[in-house]
Amino acid sequence: MKIYGVQFDSDWNNKKANFNLVSDLIKKQVVDQNSLIILPEMFATGFCLDPESTTKNEPERTGIFLSELAKKMKSWIMGGMTLPTKDKGKAYNSAVTFEPNGRRISVYKKIHPIPILGEDKVHLEGRLIENLTIGTFNVTPTICYDLRFPELFRSALQSGTNLFVVLGCWPKSRINHWVTLLKARAIENQSYVVGVNRIGKDKDLEYGGRTMVVSPLGEILADGAESEGIVEATIDESLVKDWRAQFPAVKEFIQ
Repeated sequence: MKIYGVQFDSDWNNKKANFNLVSDLIKKQVVDQNSLIILPEMFATGFCLDPESTTKNEPERTGIFLSELAKKMKSWIMGGMTLPTKDKGKAYNSAVTFEPNGRRISVYKKIHPIPILGEDKVHLEGRLIENLTIGTFNVTPTICYDLRFPELFRSALQSGTNLFVVLGCWPKSRINHWVTLLKARAIENQSYVVGVNRIGKDKDLEYGGRTMVVSPLGEILADGAESEGIVEATIDESLVKDWRAQFPAVKEFIQ
């Protein structure tokens, strides 16, 4: 299966501009049908902690964009967005996934909002780990700070996950942690890990990019560095099966 990670500088809280930018980047790319296209955490707004503005007209507005993009590209689309809640001033930082016919098939709510940036004050904690089927892969989406919690990944492994996706707004100041942890999660779970991060700056943070596809052996198959564009790689489920059989480190967790 082909993976396409879209790495770009989100225009602050400007959904229309970000939709247009994503569309333009994908237009320039030859995308195989039945691929997985991945957009960063809160791709349409940037890491804006104002639920009143980020959730306006949601989930319809961003959902319609992603649904139409999935149908146009005849591929799965996963992207980050905020979803409204019944609690005033609160939202869920979420990863939503659409299948090639445009139907939404999954909503993952970030389990670990990052306290150091005050996210936990406005984004409610999710409770459930998602496991969904995309092509021949069992996929678990995660979001940014979740990457620092290996128990989340291990729990998902027990449900059959062999591909983890991490949507990020990961700061440049800690980008070495991003790279190291993506590789660690791949190695310890003998699974593919795809991390899709943004670049650029907003009013508070500078972001480090390094959108990556990592193999179950910890090899970096693709790396976007700090450039705007699409990071592309091909992944093969048989590599997961063969490596787990050859070196059965996770055998006890997947029985």
